[in-house]
Amino acid sequence: MYSNEDWLRAVQLYIKLGKRVGLTIRQLGYPTKNALKSWYREYEQRLDLRAGYVRPPRYSQAHKERAVEHYLERGRCIAATIKALGYPSRSLLSAWLQEMHPHSRTRAVGRSPALTPEAKQSAVIALCMRPASAQAVADDLGVSRGSLYKWANQLLGREASAPMKHQQEAPADSDRTELQQQLETLQRDIRRLQLEKDVLKKANELLKKELGIDRQHLTNREKTQLVDALKQAYTLSELLCEVGLPRSSYFYHRARLRVADKYAEVRQSMTDIFERNYRCYGYRRIKASLSVQSVNISEKVVRRLMKQECLVPATSKRRRYGSYMGEISPAPENLLNRDFSAGAPNEKWLTDITEFQIPAGKVYLSPMIDCFDDMVVSWSIGTRPDAELVNTMLDAAIEKVAASDDRPLVHSDRGGHYRWPGWLSRIAEAKLVRSMSRKGCSPDNATCEGFFGRMKTEMFFQRDWLSTTINEFVVALDAYIRWYNEARIKISLGGLSPVGYRRSLGIAA
Repeated sequence: MYSNEDWLRAVQLYIKLGKRVGLTIRQLGYPTKNALKSWYREYEQRLDLRAGYVRPPRYSQAHKERAVEHYLERGRCIAATIKALGYPSRSLLSAWLQEMHPHSRTRAVGRSPALTPEAKQSAVIALCMRPASAQAVADDLGVSRGSLYKWANQLLGREASAPMKHQQEAPADSDRTELQQQLETLQRDIRRLQLEKDVLKKANELLKKELGIDRQHLTNREKTQLVDALKQAYTLSELLCEVGLPRSSYFYHRARLRVADKYAEVRQSMTDIFERNYRCYGYRRIKASLSVQSVNISEKVVRRLMKQECLVPATSKRRRYGSYMGEISPAPENLLNRDFSAGAPNEKWLTDITEFQIPAGKVYLSPMIDCFDDMVVSWSIGTRPDAELVNTMLDAAIEKVAASDDRPLVHSDRGGHYRWPGWLSRIAEAKLVRSMSRKGCSPDNATCEGFFGRMKTEMFFQRDWLSTTINEFVVALDAYIRWYNEARIKISLGGLSPVGYRRSLGIAA
């Protein structure tokens, strides 16, 4: 569980790094991707984070009562109680006793029971003549080991305590060997812990990790930098084992570090292109945009650099397909028959209505898509999916072909919007040809549905519209469609936008 300071530090670093989830988690070592996004959404909504999580008490009331009962019934010794139960600490048990039985302690907790001088003398004699350890003698008498030695110092003097330690026979050679092995083991453990500490400290200095590191999240390049920085104090084998880096990978990245990054400017250009285009460009469109800037690199290099810079475009979630077969009223034939190709503009038009649900309300979009280059010929945005919405869009589309002899095929689904008298009269006056999909069969209008999916993935799903009004959303939606026509490149159009493609062919957009 993270504190409020940890949450705030993570959100601030996330914003500072341009909302790059992977880079933020790699630098901090926490949290998960979903947790970081959740913290950022809460930060945007409230401009602050909620108070940190209050940790529940480690010990319940039953634990307290059991510890106090054991203390009162079995000699009133804090050390014996902790040893028998395995919990709590001395200070915590003292606090429980003060809380539940404030008058039960007639003497200082943890001190040896009051003994007569004769009893202390007998205890010292037992300590000097002991066949076993001093702790065993202390346990038999119900006192602490330190109290026994204190009484021995008082009765015999401190100079007598030292010879007592040498009364036993010198340890055998096997014992000495065992002690030497234990000493070597302890020395190795100390060196290993010191190495771990130095790695964490050097990562803090060299890699600028604010809260330390997690070796699982370090790249081989960063591990190589750590090994080079600590080679003077430790052997190469120790360092490679500690950071978990293969020997071949170390020498490879060591050689690469000596060569300057030749893609430094390309990385910056890729980041600018990605951020400037709704963070929705994949490696193909990034490569096409770089080619326009006379930067020619392979797709593999683009993908590798995008991965290193954490440039992950938004993707759509796969949904189940469902269809309903049936007919309830007469409708035109499906003249399009899923042939979405067109040899020239204004041959085949597709239309449909999609809904955007934001906290401020619902917004509906009715576009007219040209199959020639997927250009949005006309569109209307409103808060109700009524006749005015589709008729306004159709009027704007008809105006663009009024001066020419083009009579496009208008394909739609079987919704009631496209069967009302206003729609039918406009189609007849403009001498347009009607075509309709089968009932409940969205693939019959796949190109239009695909436009809706791309638009929602790139513009709608990845943003938080909590504080957006209806008018602000309409402006943002209109701006996206204009960007889609004029700036958003398509690989199928040779890396050009629909407007740019028509201009390259000498066709007025």
